[in-house]
Amino acid sequence: MSSPPILFDLDGTLLDTLDDLAFAGNQALEQCGHPVHPVEKYRYFVGDGLATLIDRITPSSAGEEEKTQCFDLFRSIYSQCWHDRTRPYDGITAMLATVKQAGRRLCILSNKPHDFTLLCVSHFFDDDVFELVLGQREGVAKKPHPAGALEIAQRMGVAPGSCLYVGDTRVDMETGKSAGMFTIGVLWGFRDSAELQENGADVLVQTPDELARIVLSM
Repeated sequence: MSSPPILFDLDGTLLDTLDDLAFAGNQALEQCGHPVHPVEKYRYFVGDGLATLIDRITPSSAGEEEKTQCFDLFRSIYSQCWHDRTRPYDGITAMLATVKQAGRRLCILSNKPHDFTLLCVSHFFDDDVFELVLGQREGVAKKPHPAGALEIAQRMGVAPGSCLYVGDTRVDMETGKSAGMFTIGVLWGFRDSAELQENGADVLVQTPDELARIVLSM
């Protein structure tokens, strides 16, 4: 039996993107004349795609035109700052090298817009690490819908049930479960163990080293 392919979430799982996301969000809010939020609040604002992020950070009184303006401003600002403070979490690069060298097939499925997902992955990781990299794309249901995860399995020519899905939020655990995949929740990301356990995590890991050990034992 071949070793299980691994699908990773990106933000909060491989990359600590919180500060750049919060900066872009707050700059967009300021330019629209809206109150800003503490950086830590963005741990719960992000994860469900950009449109939902804008819905969460704008005041309830904001109309669709204001939200569209904020959306466009965020994209413009983030296109300049996406790599200013973002870094792989400690131990991630070594973990990826270890599992890749062991012959594992690695992919990314993110709710981050596809163009920004590709930018981040190409900047922070070597070109040959990931077999497929998919962000949120027009016409494809975002996570937790399993469409993206099932597409990756299909394009890799493997059964979804043979794959592992690794992430840091409820959305990731629901995605993996909906696709019939084994789910691994990481505890260094944006959310806590209770959220991951309550939403179906099969295993929780404290460090990238522990993740590598578990993955290579499967």
